[in-house]
Amino acid sequence: MVQPDNRLARDRAALDAVADRGPAAKAVTYLRLSGPGWLQSAITLGGGSLAGGLYLGVLCGYSMMWLQPLAMMLGVAMLSAIAYVTLSTGRRPFRLVVEEVNPVLGWGWAIATIMANIVWCLPQFTLGAAALRQNLLPGVLGDEATGTLGGNTGLVVAVALLATCALATIASYERGGRGMAIFESVLKLLVGVIVLCFVGVVWKLTGVAGGIDWSAVFSGLIPRLSSVTEPSPAFREPLAAAGDLGSRFWQGLIVGDQRDVMFTAAATAVGVNMTFLLPNSLLDRGWDRRFRGLSIVDLGVGLFIPFMIATSCVVMSSAARFHGQYNEALVAAEPSIEATREAAGAAPAKEYLGLLDKRLGAEYGEDASGWSDQERQAKRAALPAADRQLAAMLVRRDASDLAAALEPLVGKSVSQLVFGCGVLAMALSTIVVLMLINGYAVCEVLGQPHRGMVHFLGSLAPLVFGVVVPFFWKDAMFWLAVPTSVFGIMLIPIAYFVFVFLINSRRVLGDAALTGGWRTAVNAVLIPGAAIAAGAAGWSIWTRTQPFPGTGIETRWIAIAASATFIALALLVRRKALSRPT
Repeated sequence: MVQPDNRLARDRAALDAVADRGPAAKAVTYLRLSGPGWLQSAITLGGGSLAGGLYLGVLCGYSMMWLQPLAMMLGVAMLSAIAYVTLSTGRRPFRLVVEEVNPVLGWGWAIATIMANIVWCLPQFTLGAAALRQNLLPGVLGDEATGTLGGNTGLVVAVALLATCALATIASYERGGRGMAIFESVLKLLVGVIVLCFVGVVWKLTGVAGGIDWSAVFSGLIPRLSSVTEPSPAFREPLAAAGDLGSRFWQGLIVGDQRDVMFTAAATAVGVNMTFLLPNSLLDRGWDRRFRGLSIVDLGVGLFIPFMIATSCVVMSSAARFHGQYNEALVAAEPSIEATREAAGAAPAKEYLGLLDKRLGAEYGEDASGWSDQERQAKRAALPAADRQLAAMLVRRDASDLAAALEPLVGKSVSQLVFGCGVLAMALSTIVVLMLINGYAVCEVLGQPHRGMVHFLGSLAPLVFGVVVPFFWKDAMFWLAVPTSVFGIMLIPIAYFVFVFLINSRRVLGDAALTGGWRTAVNAVLIPGAAIAAGAAGWSIWTRTQPFPGTGIETRWIAIAASATFIALALLVRRKALSRPT
């Protein structure tokens, strides 16, 4: 259990001291007392945010600068509602949902959180190890050609360093008191490093040829739904040169990807495990009704602002260096695996050739499936130059591509250091918070305190999977990510609607229930936000046409069947509970 701590008394005294003072004094105090919001930043600013921001810049340029901030605003509004309910009732959210709303929803929420923690920890170790081996310590931990350790030894050492740092940070949390203050300070530092690194990139790109176009940035902050139906203007010239069939194919592909980006951002700006983290982290700090205002400010300062700055900087950097541009060597190379790998690397070559093959499939239909490698290669080479250019434009970039693109501006050592630090901070902060959330979830389902052996062992599960599984089960991410992401996306709108119900429940909130204009205003934000999340989740599920692992069935049909079964079970259990005599 948490030992009595003078920190809570000091926090309450600080709030009382500024209760009657002006906004400036309150802002300084609130900033100093902030904490749980930074935990949210530490998990959302991970590999997914980096990859999503990079591809958003590649695909849409500056035209969707509004998307991620708007999605996060809706997420912060919902998290604020969760904080209000939690601090007003003082009850743990898992038990509150199980006892007051529906046990199926409560257990589904907890199970989805545990699954998401374990699965999403796997790519963070890959991301962090790559930052150490490729950007920060290539001469020591790099591959056989560059690193003194090289090969698997370099990988093992990189993963061990990440695991050691994560364990040390979690251990400080377990100590409580000053240890918890150290824990939060480390996460604030990591979030700060992420933000500063990407702000530095934008700063360097400002004022140089081919750098940030600030007029386009500010224009892109105005929402425009034309991206649902039209490609970015940067694609117009090659689309016009691709011919009638080619233009239709590429336009459909680009618009489809833009829609996917929009709906996915809306559905996943706040993940299902973030909704589990916030209320538990608030209660573990000892916060109560007096901290409700601080909790909302904390989400703005600790979550929204860092997220908006970091993701916007990633999108701007990607747009400046990649939007509407392509690797000329890749397009000029013979369209074979060997030649394109030599020109651009294995991952870009594979995606580039895959896009060309999709284009051939649109032209030749089922006949393409029977081609030999030589025939396929000849057909690729016969495609118009505009098709090859469009395919190269749409290849996804990663952090190493952006680092390489900045080398002419800042030099190789500086660009690798900046991106290495930023990406490493992203990976490490996400690993730590995923471990923390998993400890919370395990303790909640077992009814145990949030510190001690049960919490510590629960927090180890994502670490063990992240460290051990990739060495023995190479397809772990592929096999586990599909059901987990579907389950998580399905649960997000359900979690949202659950807390919309709770914040409107007089029985649950008692004298803290919202009334009058406040209730109307809050629902005017929360209900559309939950509806948008539901629509985005439905779209995300419907567009998952890839075969479910181990079957030939499209993932969406299994996801729809699972969603219908889950909802039916929730309705059935609730009806039974309501029908019991009191």
